[in-house]
Amino acid sequence: MSLDALEGRTLTLYTKAGCHLCEHAMAALQRLRAEIAFEIQQRDIERDPDLLAAYFDRIPVVSLDGVELCDGVVDEDLLRGALLARAV
Repeated sequence: MSLDALEGRTLTLYTKAGCHLCEHAMAALQRLRAEIAFEIQQRDIERDPDLLAAYFDRIPVVSLDGVELCDGVVDEDLLRGALLARAV
């Protein structure tokens, strides 16, 4: 399996200011990124009314290629598995 195949992959973290769970989620993504190469895109739900309506009571939410993988609590094992499955 080549981890180079993960280049260009982006995990999107839906978040908002003052969200302590979002801070924990970002820390988890950064730990995971130390193992596997991928980009992290943060989206502030308070800047977009549609995102605010969709994610207000669910943040943090993490998605990969538009597919939601986690909400509330980040499951590092699940994300690792999803990222590595893309490298096969």
